Amino acid sequence: MKNSLLILFALLIFSCSDEDILDPTTFNQELSVLENLNNGVSVLDISSNLGVNALYGINFGGGFIYHVNETDGSLMVAKDYSFIGAKSWGDHFDLTNGELVGEGRQNTINIVKENLNDNSNVLNGFEFGSDDYAFKIIEDLEYENYDDWFIPSSKSAEEIFNNLHASGFGDFNEEVFYWTSTKAGYQPYVINFNINFEGKTFLGSCFNTNHIIIVRHINPQI
Repeated sequence: MKNSLLILFALLIFSCSDEDILDPTTFNQELSVLENLNNGVSVLDISSNLGVNALYGINFGGGFIYHVNETDGSLMVAKDYSFIGAKSWGDHFDLTNGELVGEGRQNTINIVKENLNDNSNVLNGFEFGSDDYAFKIIEDLEYENYDDWFIPSSKSAEEIFNNLHASGFGDFNEEVFYWTSTKAGYQPYVINFNINFEGKTFLGSCFNTNHIIIVRHINPQI
């Protein structure tokens, strides 16, 4: 009898299929969104089950999720960096660049590149004369174990307001003005998160000092 029970137990164990073993990278409704992300569940799998809004405000990858690419599953996260104080724009020069979500990375690179030029000799130019300006600081930044931060474009800044701050997510300061990396000629776009400004960016001045939001792009899980 004892041998029969052992044989039956062995048969039950080995008759289990691979389907009976839970795959941690498959969406699990019993877990939180963050737990699913940390398990390697794809963003598209999560959004198809819960909707994209369920991802907004999750503290992941160094910042708060504010943008989800529903085609490739990539994310963008944002973090307030105003504790370092207000920082200058840098040199004054003519530049018109990208405003769309995701264009902040290339904007930041291009602004740092333009600051390498001698802008004292260009029309209406001004040479700041130091690397202690917003875009160079963030290009060199290593924070929360990541070194791929940049300053958001104007449309990204508006999404950060709408998808995070307006819903009570994030750590943003309503009492300061933030730079964006979008520029129209000699004027940069800025944003203030006080509700009176309605989450809209508007033209500021390169001669002011403003605060910084940092963002990074997170590629989909492979």
